[in-house]
Amino acid sequence: QAQLVESGGGSVQAAESLRLSCSASRGISRYYGIAWFRQAPGKERGAVSCFSTTDGITSYSDSVKGRFTISRDSAKNTVDLQMNNLKPEDTAVYYCAGVWTRWSSMEWSRASMYDDWGQGTQVIVSS
Repeated sequence: QAQLVESGGGSVQAAESLRLSCSASRGISRYYGIAWFRQAPGKERGAVSCFSTTDGITSYSDSVKGRFTISRDSAKNTVDLQMNNLKPEDTAVYYCAGVWTRWSSMEWSRASMYDDWGQGTQVIVSS
């Protein structure tokens, strides 16, 4: 059974918005941090944003700062990524990742820190 499941991907035009959700089979509270990564064709997987469940601190990569917002929805038990003003360069497969062992907010963008990963959801932005 998948520990983390992403939803909400799709195809949009530039400047439009999408909202991704990450749900956890054992609950979001299991994790110290939930992050979103993305991987475009021919590129390495890179960190997008992170939500610390311990203190609510959020982090963003420079490329999405000001356009994307990460948040926790306690009612739905998800961590969501609201993506506004999307650009063609945002096209990628987006992955949700969770860490429940050793957590360091300073290392939020390091993929190897995360214990569980989702299968990914495709986001395509056309110009």
